[in-house]
Amino acid sequence: MIGSLPLVGLRDIAMTFANGTRALTGFDLEVRGGEFVALLGPSGCGKSTALRLIAGLASPTGGTIAWTTIGEPQAGPPGPNIGFVFQEPTLMPWATVAGNVALPLRLTGMGRYEAALRVAGLIERVGLGAFADAFPRELSGGMKMRVSIARALATDPDILLMDEPFAALDEITRFKLNNDLAELWRALGKTVVFVTHSVFESVYLAERIVVMTPRPGRVFAELAVEAPYPRGERFRTSSDYVGTCRKVADVLAAATAGGAQA
Repeated sequence: MIGSLPLVGLRDIAMTFANGTRALTGFDLEVRGGEFVALLGPSGCGKSTALRLIAGLASPTGGTIAWTTIGEPQAGPPGPNIGFVFQEPTLMPWATVAGNVALPLRLTGMGRYEAALRVAGLIERVGLGAFADAFPRELSGGMKMRVSIARALATDPDILLMDEPFAALDEITRFKLNNDLAELWRALGKTVVFVTHSVFESVYLAERIVVMTPRPGRVFAELAVEAPYPRGERFRTSSDYVGTCRKVADVLAAATAGGAQA
């Protein structure tokens, strides 16, 4: 979202694991409030590592991560105001859809009545209103991911981090969830950082695409997607979409080949 304030900034980030693997080096990223950013790059380039660092699930071995809330910089992430959607739904098999979505609210101590209202609203918003009492074993892969998204939104996070959430789904389901996610983002006004290795998905969803180099990952280029929202099937079949996908694919190929920065 051009013109909005930075929500989080990563400066000269380095990440080296205990086994000596260098996942990131000289990684710089600024995420503005309310925007949809896609991190795009080849497998193993550090996309997921960058997401985990933003979430506070790991600490960098170099560089700084700074958050801004209410206009004031602060060190470290803003705690419960982060929602994370992993590659796998990771639902509790013994709990219903409503029980899974309610889990973060139980951990925060929210009252049962208030939590029930919020859970019902979220389940409806992700299109699972008729499945509140269903168990994960009764759901399709796409439905499970919808539950995971609703759960990540339960605490009304400032930023939603999504780590290739649709990669394992079939193409039809993936397209549908892309459509629904874009609508959800516009309706709720959340900040989204979305990791993907799909050029097509990044162009369809994001306002800005951050292309990364192979490991150790760094930012190779940033590309704005100018197409207005809402985006739908007409955009997917348009010459603008095809042209933007080709441009992004060319930049990704250059990044992967280790060419000069775009």
